[in-house]
Amino acid sequence: MCVIVAAKMATSASATLSKAVKQQYMNLPQGDKVQAMYIWIDGTGEGLRCKTRTLDYEPKSVEDLPEWNFDGSSTYQAEGSNSDMYLIPAAMFRDPFRKDPNKLVLCEVLKYNGKPTETNLRITCKKMMEMVKDQHPWFGMEQEYTILGTDGHPFGWPSNGFPGPQGPYYCGVGADKAYGRDVVEAHYRACLYAGVQICGTNAEVMPAQWEFQVGPCEGISMGDHLWVARFLLHRVCEDFGVVASFDPKPISGNWNGAGCHTNFSTKEMREDGGLTAIEDSIEKLGKRHSYHIRAYDPKGGLDNARRLTGRHETSNINEFSAGVANRGASIRIPRTVGQEKKGYFEDRRPSANCDPYGVTEALVRTCLLNEEGDEPADY
Repeated sequence: MCVIVAAKMATSASATLSKAVKQQYMNLPQGDKVQAMYIWIDGTGEGLRCKTRTLDYEPKSVEDLPEWNFDGSSTYQAEGSNSDMYLIPAAMFRDPFRKDPNKLVLCEVLKYNGKPTETNLRITCKKMMEMVKDQHPWFGMEQEYTILGTDGHPFGWPSNGFPGPQGPYYCGVGADKAYGRDVVEAHYRACLYAGVQICGTNAEVMPAQWEFQVGPCEGISMGDHLWVARFLLHRVCEDFGVVASFDPKPISGNWNGAGCHTNFSTKEMREDGGLTAIEDSIEKLGKRHSYHIRAYDPKGGLDNARRLTGRHETSNINEFSAGVANRGASIRIPRTVGQEKKGYFEDRRPSANCDPYGVTEALVRTCLLNEEGDEPADY
């Protein structure tokens, strides 16, 4: 007798709860009240936290939102003896889970004395963006991630082995090539509803690895939109009972890592003859490689050291390189940019778990404010 055994993925228990039952309650009218979910970055520089409050009105702008607080001793941001932290609304989006008129509120975090926490990189990033706003810096970030089961095993991989080698999975289609597309489609639509500037998505080289792109965004909005896109991904994965990992090398061995390639341009670069400005910026970046490596992952380069090996479409972490259409270089100039002599360049060094505020600030400091050396200037 033939016995067929179905492999069961390690999904969370909450994923098995009836979503139809939940929907009965979500369909109830909420009167004239509005739910505002406040979101912030915790003390790891990678994790996101959230909590909700009821408002008596629908906020039309960030200025309409009240400040709030939370217990920083439970988020790696304070000691229990002095744990109150302040949430300062910074950006507002529509809530795709509770739907209109409810809101998502991305917040900065301040300490009890009004100073930013160590992982609040938004304040200095915003200051740098104000200093160069006349140059209209545009960014586009390509966020790679891996879908995992709750046991940390990549989604769809054999429980006691590995899938076939890389090759058929990148931009693949079919049940044997695309692992977890339901998550990707749900996340894409959630971003569009929320107002996140998502501009595309695709399956990546390693099976169960995907990418979405956010941009073009000008100035501080790049970090705002990418952090909210990440929050939405975590929240969608929660509904499906799986985990989104931004680890830059989730599986060791002959598998691609995960980055957050960052595309950058200024008004001058986008205009005729802009290739000269692009090449000038690349020359500046080459002289400040170690500073950027430290800024491009939350552990000062240690996470990226596992990924930037010179293999699997990466540059070597210890060397700076640049080239046209070269995915093994630190900086890639797209072929069309080389032909048209204007456009943008791609910094391929940032890790998947980078802080977009830190990455975009570093690019502005080096390329537009002409900083040199291993430490950021103090203005």
